[in-house]
Amino acid sequence: MSAAQPKISEPWLTSRDTTRLFDLFEMQGHQLLCVGGCVRNSLLGVPVSDIDMATDARPQDVIQIAEDAGLRVIPTGIDHGTVTVISGDTSFEITTFRSDVETDGRHAKVTFSSDHTEDAKRRDFTINALYVAQDGTALDPVDGLTDIAARRIRFIGNPEARIAEDYLRILRFFRFHAWYGDPDGGIDPDGLAACAEGADGLDTLSAERIGAEMIKLLNAPDPSRSVAAMQACGILARIMPGAEAAMLPVLVHLEGGRVPNWFRRALVLGGEPLGERWRLSKADAERLKQGRSDLSDGTDLTEIAYRHGADHARDVGLVRAASLEQLPEDGFEGLLARSAAARFPVKAADLMPELQGPALGERLRELEDRWIASGFSLTKDALLGE
Repeated sequence: MSAAQPKISEPWLTSRDTTRLFDLFEMQGHQLLCVGGCVRNSLLGVPVSDIDMATDARPQDVIQIAEDAGLRVIPTGIDHGTVTVISGDTSFEITTFRSDVETDGRHAKVTFSSDHTEDAKRRDFTINALYVAQDGTALDPVDGLTDIAARRIRFIGNPEARIAEDYLRILRFFRFHAWYGDPDGGIDPDGLAACAEGADGLDTLSAERIGAEMIKLLNAPDPSRSVAAMQACGILARIMPGAEAAMLPVLVHLEGGRVPNWFRRALVLGGEPLGERWRLSKADAERLKQGRSDLSDGTDLTEIAYRHGADHARDVGLVRAASLEQLPEDGFEGLLARSAAARFPVKAADLMPELQGPALGERLRELEDRWIASGFSLTKDALLGE
């Protein structure tokens, strides 16, 4: 356990809703602790979005305590000890201390415990196994505070064993390094070696889980070092066959502080289609397909903006610039916004009744192409007078 035990004093910990839960469990003789991401993020100075809690109370006792207090309860994962309790405007996931007794790389059978130290040992990374009591005292069973200070992502105990419990932890290792790791400190070598050793286990995961995890990773402010490490140890080729990490850091640089976007990062990585491999939504799969088509056929960005929107064209433009290792043209986003707002001035009715059916459609496309080539400047009279 770390020698220095910091105190946490954050609004989410001292709020009326959180305090109410602490008091309810204490009155019934149970221990209740905040755990995981809320503690990690507070120590790292990162915003907290969700509050997870852990307790020695059994799931049915959690339900009873909450319902007796008039709180809404949702048994979200009761078989694994998790109950969602809604207090005021806040949802709390409360999970009974537990340990894994059997795992198959995707699912686990658990036994409940009364010891938060046992509970910590079943978690993935040391920085995710930090607890905090109501008074703000941090509890650190696995030396997570040392890793927080170093911004180091390290598996708890034996990395191979943690990965074998759930092979998604391979991708989480790289994702957490991208979000929370020290970019100059390097990736933990023991964890990296264990991920490479356990890579075959990725084949047992569902496409949905892989896709969701990769999207979170690529949405990190700068995922380039993590993705490079994935490529070096053979993980990237399993998740994105044919992808190349070399241009990703160039793209991140050219983004210049724009909001991170997994779509353009996936575009610059390239490789095989991801629709089925990541089980993307139809809209996301179509957008990626269109983006790759736009990159390969060299369509002018103004036309892309007109047909598919300024955001899509901006992403394609940044990826093109990254592939050429050059800055985008000055003012290109304003040009794309104007192009996206342009409206073709000719309607089908303007060509009828002289033209009908396929001939009408062909003539409209011809005129639209001329209008686009003019920089959207030709008027209806000019187009119809040709």
